[in-house]
Amino acid sequence: MSSNFPLSHDELKKLVMTHPTPFYIYDEKAIRENMRRFSKAFSIFPEFREYFAVKACPNPYILKILAEEGCGADCSSLPELMLSKMVGLSGDLVMFTSNETPAEEYRYAAAEDDIINLDDITHIDFLKESLGKLPETICFRYNPGQSKHGCNSIIGNPEEAKYGCTREQLLEAYKTCKENGVRRFGLHTMVASNELNPDFFVDTARLVFDLALEIKEKCGVEISFVDLGGGIGIPYRPGQKAVDLEYVAREIHKLYEEKIVPAGLDPMRICFECGRPITGPYGWLVTRAIHEKHIYREYIGVDASMADLMRPGMYGAYHEVTVSGKEDAPKDRVYDVVGSLCENCDKFAVQRPLPKIERGDLLVIHDAGAHGRAMGFNYNGKLRAGELLLREDGEVVQIRRRETVDDLFATLDLDGVKEFR
Repeated sequence: MSSNFPLSHDELKKLVMTHPTPFYIYDEKAIRENMRRFSKAFSIFPEFREYFAVKACPNPYILKILAEEGCGADCSSLPELMLSKMVGLSGDLVMFTSNETPAEEYRYAAAEDDIINLDDITHIDFLKESLGKLPETICFRYNPGQSKHGCNSIIGNPEEAKYGCTREQLLEAYKTCKENGVRRFGLHTMVASNELNPDFFVDTARLVFDLALEIKEKCGVEISFVDLGGGIGIPYRPGQKAVDLEYVAREIHKLYEEKIVPAGLDPMRICFECGRPITGPYGWLVTRAIHEKHIYREYIGVDASMADLMRPGMYGAYHEVTVSGKEDAPKDRVYDVVGSLCENCDKFAVQRPLPKIERGDLLVIHDAGAHGRAMGFNYNGKLRAGELLLREDGEVVQIRRRETVDDLFATLDLDGVKEFR
C-alpha cells in the first residue's frame, strides 16, 4: 500500500501558498530510513553495495542523501555521471551502465575511475580506441535469452531486448579483456522492472552465480563483483505486498554459500542498482483540480499533466490518488483524473472511485518518487514541475524550481529568427 503522505491538509494548504502546484515533494527522513533497511537486509554478505539508479530520481540533493547512507550511483549518461561527481561519488562508488555510448562519455567515466559496465562485446574495441587502453576494471552485462523466464513486460523477453551479451559472447569477452591487461572483473544482468515476486531475484542470482563459476573455469577469470540489477518493485496498488528484502537476501546468501564459497570466489561483492524501491514510495506529485467535465464520463482536470508524470499514460501504470482533507470521505464518485496535454492517454486515474472533488481541491498522486519527474517532457510546450524536499526537521526546501518559458526557449536562436527569410 502507498506510503502515507507526510503533510497534514493544513500544512499542505500553507505550503501551496508559497509553492504553487504542481510540484513533487520527497520525504528525506523516510528515504534515509528506507535506505538503511535496504542495506541492513543485505548486510549478511561479506561485501554489499547498492548503486542507486540515478535515472529514477536525478536530483543531487537526493543523491547526496543516499551517498551519506553509503549508497553508490548507477549511471547511464554523462549528465548522470556529472551529478554523481557533484555529491562526491566517483571511482568504485559509480557504475557506468550505459548502452550505445559515445566515446566522450567513456573517457569521462575512465578519468574518474568509475566502473565501466559494457553492454556488448564490440564495445571492447570501441572502448580501447576511445581510451588508448582498457581500464583495469571491466564489467559486462549479460542477456540470458531463453535461460531466464518470467520476465515482465516493461523490459520484456530477454531475447527481444537490446541489452547485454550472450553467454558465448561473454566467455570470449572476458578472455579478450584478460589478454589486454584487465585485472578486475564484474558481471551484471538486469532482466526485470517493477517485479514483486521475491523468488524472481533469487533465481536471477542463481543464474548469475552459475555463470560466474563457468567464467572462472573456462576463462581463468575470477569475478570480483556481481551486479544483480534492479527491478525490485513497489506495491503501487492497494492490496499488493512489498518485496520481502530479508527473504531475498537470505535465499541469495544460501546460494552464495552453496556456489561461490566452494569455488574460491569469496569474498565476492553483491550489488544491486535499484531506484524505485529506494525513493519511489517517498515522493508525491501534488496537483490542483481546476476543471470538471460531465459528458459520457465524469472528468476532473488538474494542473499537472502527463508531461509531469508519464507512467500512467505510457504504461497504464496505477498510482494511488488521494484528495487532501478528504482521505476519510466516502469514495462515492467515479472519475477520470486528467491533465491538459493534447493526448487522450493523459490520465492519472481512469474510472477511479474517489470522494466528490471540487475545483480548488488538492490531489496527491502517490508513489511518484522514482521515474516521475525524471521522465518529464515538454510536448505541447508544457513546463515541468519543480521539486521540494521535506527535511528531517520539518522544513520544506526547494531542490529544483519549476521550469519557465525562458527555460523552454533557451535553446532557440531567437535573434536569428527575426532575420530569417
